[in-house]
Amino acid sequence: MHVTTPNLITIERHILDQERQNPEATGQFTRLLYQLAYASKVINREVRRAGLIDILGTTGDVNVQGEAVQKLDAIAQETFFNAFDHIGVLCCMTSEEVEDIINIPAQFDLGKYTLAFDPLDGSSNIAANVNIGTIFSVHRKITPGRDGRAEDLLQPGRRQVMAGYVMYGSSTMLVYTTGKGVYGFTLEPSIGEFLLSHPDIRVPEHGNVFSCNMGNYGHWSEGTRKYVDNLIAPDAHPGQTYTSRYIGSLVADFHRTLLYGGIFMYPVDYKDPKKPKGKLRMLYEASPMSFIMEQAGGAATNGIEPILDVQPKGLHERTALFIGSRQEVTEAGEFIRQFG
Repeated sequence: MHVTTPNLITIERHILDQERQNPEATGQFTRLLYQLAYASKVINREVRRAGLIDILGTTGDVNVQGEAVQKLDAIAQETFFNAFDHIGVLCCMTSEEVEDIINIPAQFDLGKYTLAFDPLDGSSNIAANVNIGTIFSVHRKITPGRDGRAEDLLQPGRRQVMAGYVMYGSSTMLVYTTGKGVYGFTLEPSIGEFLLSHPDIRVPEHGNVFSCNMGNYGHWSEGTRKYVDNLIAPDAHPGQTYTSRYIGSLVADFHRTLLYGGIFMYPVDYKDPKKPKGKLRMLYEASPMSFIMEQAGGAATNGIEPILDVQPKGLHERTALFIGSRQEVTEAGEFIRQFG
């Protein structure tokens, strides 16, 4: 009797297959992605038992963003640092939780890549058991010398060599791109491996879902308000009805938009003068998600120009974000250019 087994492609095998197609590959991406997968498994374990071992709630500290640090934020931050400080692939890192550049300890070798990451996006939703995630972005070092500098991190998103996210929910998924398509892997808990489940993800050209915090409607620009009014106007789109879905976790809202199409929006919110450019952070939220979305055939802008073309000026610079299917993102930009 001949028994066939499923063709299970692990994330390590997948990146190795991609590296074989590049004669200049050094194997550093394999190590980097392996550690990303490892760190994600550790964080996934902590998230799933958070309610049982008293790691819900805050630490009492406030991070550089002025936000209360959740206990799981601190665990995820330490997990990522410990996973990457010693592997000889990175020259420096930056994180939502740390104000300055994160240097590699002197006793370890340095590499030619940088890592920007949000260790646990949506962590304020943890106690409500809402999907949360990890977001990461990788650039190639551009400055001379051994040590990494802020300039190595402050590069336009168009220069990213890898970006991705991990979503912790009913299943745990890792989605990433190296500029050659978007691939999704689902964690198989029985063997502890991320297996290829979503090869070559493509976002639909247009969708019927818009995702935004409508509670901020009165604080948006006129162009943004008019765009949303147009989406929900009963006669504006013959044969198509838009519906609203908003989770409040960037990774979760983005993931739904990536798979089903439509648009996710986080416009500038004028009620907060401390955030004149928007809320989402460029380096480790907007930029990596925009790289993924463009690689999947979608679009991402700040309302005026593509996110990937913006030159960031600070490690924690913020931006507005309109991201999703090309049709919806293009229409949003047209309203904003016309009405401001």
